[in-house]
Amino acid sequence: MLDYDKEAERYDASRGGEPRAAAAAEAVLGLLPDGTRRLLDVACGTGIVTRRLAAGRDGLSVTGVDLAPAMARQAATRLPGAVVLADSRRLPFPGNRFDAVTSVWLLHLAQSDQDVRTIVGECARVLRPGGVYVTTVDKGAAHNVGSDIDAVMASRPPGPARDAADLVESHALGHGLVPAGGAGFTGHGQGRSPRRTVADLRRGWFVTVPPGGTLAEGFVARLAKLPDQDRPRPDPVFTLRAFRKTE
Repeated sequence: MLDYDKEAERYDASRGGEPRAAAAAEAVLGLLPDGTRRLLDVACGTGIVTRRLAAGRDGLSVTGVDLAPAMARQAATRLPGAVVLADSRRLPFPGNRFDAVTSVWLLHLAQSDQDVRTIVGECARVLRPGGVYVTTVDKGAAHNVGSDIDAVMASRPPGPARDAADLVESHALGHGLVPAGGAGFTGHGQGRSPRRTVADLRRGWFVTVPPGGTLAEGFVARLAKLPDQDRPRPDPVFTLRAFRKTE
């Protein structure tokens, strides 16, 4: 897994910046019921999306949580006094506190299925009855856009899709959360080019392909033969699912 403390300085620029953040926030806000007043953004990262959530609806109070100190520090510059350093598996809030909870680009990073269940359970615990939990699902699959780069990388060992939509729904139902809609949004600026994919391979972005190994360098050689080395292929389209707490 990437070191998100080391990634913090370049995180926004390498992942679509404000256009991607704007698309994510708009899609999330569209799934929040009228009357939502207190929102918790779990794994808020640099706060680039969290800030837009806070600004996107009058009367909405937003709190951000992140485990990586460098990420939380950046988020705190965008939302002074509203960012907490904490583990998503042990949220430092009482039960039934928030009208909505979000976790954008979090569940795919979990180290085990149990961690996903625990995270979803914690999000459910701090959510009031009738409140809504919104999360991204199927993140890895979103990056497969049918490009020539995807064809080259298709033979890499598969990683665990712990944020698969059916698994997340199963975990949600187990914690009293029922399906309440969904949405999609474009990951602007995240379309891969061959040269960028090589750089990602060499810094460990593809978790099942250790950098520097024979497998990774084989992919590097094939990617180097593709045309238009700096032309981004299509952007991914990410999926959001919403769940309502029944009691």
